[in-house]
Amino acid sequence: MKKAKQAGIWMDHSKAIIMEIKDDVFSEIIIESESVLKDEEYSSDKHEKMQHTKEQHQQSGYYHKLGDLIRNYDDILLFGPTEAKSELFNLLSSDYLFNKKNIVIRNTDKLTRNQMHALIREYFK
Repeated sequence: MKKAKQAGIWMDHSKAIIMEIKDDVFSEIIIESESVLKDEEYSSDKHEKMQHTKEQHQQSGYYHKLGDLIRNYDDILLFGPTEAKSELFNLLSSDYLFNKKNIVIRNTDKLTRNQMHALIREYFK
């Protein structure tokens, strides 16, 4: 029987670390969200709405990129300190390619890399 591919993903709204463990060795891929520049001050509602729309578009692209990268995993643990993991989960749940995937969300505080690895090892035990 083929062993399921497993990944733990620590994420917030600006960065995600995709961690896969094989033979007790971790490989990692780091994905950073493109930031929308906020250097300009906008005083009108129209400009604020445009800025918000740009931010939403940027977040959507970030989540879709993550979805493309984790499509081949069978078991996925999403964890981190923000609601980004829930937002990604909602996007993945609406994609039929993820219907048979086991995706779990865990709330965590900020973690060191060693703590992240320990959490993933414990979860996939």
